[in-house]
Amino acid sequence: MHIAVLGAGSMGHGIAQVSAMAGHDVVLRDIEAEFVEDGLEGIRDNLQGGVDRDKLTEEAMDATLERIEGTTDLEAAVEDADLVVEAVPEDMDLKKDVFVDVEEATDTDTLIASNTSSLSVTEMASVLAHPERVIGLHFFNPPHIMDLVEIIVAEQTDERTEQIAVDYVQGIDKEDVVVRDTAGFATSRLGLVTGLEAIRMVESGVASPADIDKAMKLGYGYPMGPIELGDHVGLDVRLHIAEHLRKELGERFTPPQSLRRKVRAGNLGKKTGEGYYIWEDGERVDTSGNWGGPDE
Repeated sequence: MHIAVLGAGSMGHGIAQVSAMAGHDVVLRDIEAEFVEDGLEGIRDNLQGGVDRDKLTEEAMDATLERIEGTTDLEAAVEDADLVVEAVPEDMDLKKDVFVDVEEATDTDTLIASNTSSLSVTEMASVLAHPERVIGLHFFNPPHIMDLVEIIVAEQTDERTEQIAVDYVQGIDKEDVVVRDTAGFATSRLGLVTGLEAIRMVESGVASPADIDKAMKLGYGYPMGPIELGDHVGLDVRLHIAEHLRKELGERFTPPQSLRRKVRAGNLGKKTGEGYYIWEDGERVDTSGNWGGPDE
């Protein structure tokens, strides 16, 4: 397939990478050339890491890179696409605008997918003349490592679109779960409950972030503890999703106060160097001295 990925950030370039590794031709698009180049560089770094760990051959890396091109031109990116995946920031109005622009530049057979982790795919589809070709493809961070893709079926999604989405996900060697379009879907809803409760436990002095994360990793087999995961995906993203689910599903999703304070202070986790942990060169090195415990 010809695939266009809109947004070259960590999710977008990861989706582009796994698609190209599976043999698809991919165009990675963002609004500025610098963002596109950063995304392409991220793909090169990921692939080189695979080569260095003997998980990928040089030939496979070169073949993958040959299948990916970058652009800032939306129409050029999507005009020949069989599947368009938007991976732009979690803002409903922005996503709707992108969907409208994509529909104007593609024919009615092109699937339009959102990588949203919590927003209504049904609402996004509502702005289109042909909403039946819209679906959610919720990849997990980082896409080249995580095995799961949550397929979200909107109210308007037809059977053809759903089947093509399932075939695509299985074809890139990912595991799929198919869910109906409800607030938080399945994974964001369950994951957020755990993450918010873990932060509340830190606030009330039950244990440190490191010990809570260690308990969930060793006791329940989590690959990453819920507080570290929040730092990894971005505390601003966590807060945004919590506020959205609070409005949709009730007060049990009310964000903890320390989460609000960290976002207001610009301490968003891994991407800013500090959240509930301290990060250096993308690696967790220590617990933040201002992690929101009972003495804060």
